This record gives sequence, structure tokens and C-alpha cells, in this order.
Amino acid sequence: MTANLTYTAAGITGRRTERGLVVPVDVRWSDMDAYQHINNARMVTLLEEARIPLLFAPDAPTKPLEAGLLVARIEVDYRGQLRHQDSPLQVTMSTSKVRAADFVVHHEVRAADTDSCSAAAVSAIVRLAAFDVESQRVHRLSPEQREYLKSFECTE
Repeated sequence: MTANLTYTAAGITGRRTERGLVVPVDVRWSDMDAYQHINNARMVTLLEEARIPLLFAPDAPTKPLEAGLLVARIEVDYRGQLRHQDSPLQVTMSTSKVRAADFVVHHEVRAADTDSCSAAAVSAIVRLAAFDVESQRVHRLSPEQREYLKSFECTE
């Protein structure tokens, strides 16, 4: 994998590294809960925002999944708290299990300026299925889409 390529979509820019795509995600005041850390449900939204450059970057070799995606499974482990002052969060993403119609995105979330080798405060595994909104059916990924998604597999 070539390091330090940038992927930009919807004004969000990610940087490709040996560990995957690292995307900074700003924390909004509304993402906080009464305990002054990021609310667990809002974290899922922040993870979704982080995936935008991975899945829809205009400079990607193919724009995978423009027709649509469904979240088939999401598993989130909260290992440490993150707060507003930890913004922008650094979300590192890689892929695995790229199959005919679905794939897995692994997320590791750390506070700003945290070493990428340190333990993640939040980790998540999201299985996404390619979905055709018009026909309302899951569809197969093209060979180009599978190749693109596999290019983010982390070999560590």
C-alpha cells in the first residue's frame, strides 16, 4: 500500500498510511452527553462520517457503492472516554472480508495528537452490504469495487 495518499469527499480529507486510512473527525458540542464525553450513539454517527472519504472519494480509482449501502452489523467497543477537547478525533480505518456483496470496515478512534500505535479509545467493526436503492435489493460488488476495498486491507 502506498502511504500518504489523500482521499477527500464531502470536505473531509483522509491520509492513507500503512495501518489504513486516517481521517480527522471534528467533535461537535452536540455530540457530548451530560457526563461531558462523547455520547455512545453519537460515536456511531462520527464513525459514519469518517467512512465518507474511504467510500466516496472522487479521487478513488472507482467510486464504490454510489448506488447505496446498508449497515448489516455494527459492533462498538468503548475502552476509554473521548471528550470535546480531544477533537479532531483520529479515526483509522481498514477493510477485511471483502466478499461478493458485502465487506467489513474496522475503525480505531483516538484523540487528536495521539500516537497511532497507542490503544484506541473506541474500536468498531461495521459490516456493510452493497445495496441498490432503486430496486431495494442487495447487489454484487463489481470486481473493481472489490479490488479497491481490498486495497485498504491491513496486513499487520
